[in-house]
Amino acid sequence: MAAVLVAGMAAGTINTVVGSGTLITFPTLLAFGVSPVTANVSNTIGLVPGSLSGAWGYRRELEGQRPRLLRLATASLLGGVVGAVLLLALPSAAFDAIVPVLIALGVVLVLLGPRIQRAVLRRAERRGGLPESGAGWVWPAVAGAGVYGGYFGAAQGVLLMAILGIGVDDTMQRHNATKNVLALLVNAVAAVVFVFVAHIDWRVAVLIAVGSMVGGQIGATVGRRLPPPVLRGVIAVVGVVAIAAFLV
Repeated sequence: MAAVLVAGMAAGTINTVVGSGTLITFPTLLAFGVSPVTANVSNTIGLVPGSLSGAWGYRRELEGQRPRLLRLATASLLGGVVGAVLLLALPSAAFDAIVPVLIALGVVLVLLGPRIQRAVLRRAERRGGLPESGAGWVWPAVAGAGVYGGYFGAAQGVLLMAILGIGVDDTMQRHNATKNVLALLVNAVAAVVFVFVAHIDWRVAVLIAVGSMVGGQIGATVGRRLPPPVLRGVIAVVGVVAIAAFLV
């Protein structure tokens, strides 16, 4: 119980700063004999309070983003439902094969984000500038990240930061705040699906929930102090570790 609680705290911290906290909690649950699907489902439910805690910790950076959040929230909600249904309906082998590729793509896009974003902005300026919610492809890309997040969720934040960093004209810290809200919506809607149709280990879910709530506040305190280049570096490191964890 102590190990699961600490893992939840670490996951809440990492999810708020970057995303990929599932890479800590999921293997911990497997090590204690929880079945993979039950571990995934219970972990998703447990991390919802941590996501809420992290989003609240970044509330200052969310100011003025309501129109953007309302539009992108629909993409995350839709994607989260689809991902949760896929987890329960499909074998994991096919989807797991593409997970490292998606994470690698996210890491590359995060690192090249400033250069790509400048090109995107130059092109958009010739057409009158980017809309508040970002380039037209941002909505479907966020929906795709939501599908992935509802299915498994590890490194969902890496993908969202890449999408927002390239397609939305704003600062990295405000993108991180947006990412926390979108990830919260994905986890929450997936959790609702799981509550009705999946087996949940509630003891595990509660322990992760308590730990992740504390971790969310820690992550918000640490994350907002990181300069953009450092934040990109942290995202890249977490992404590489996530890829290694899937391939080993």
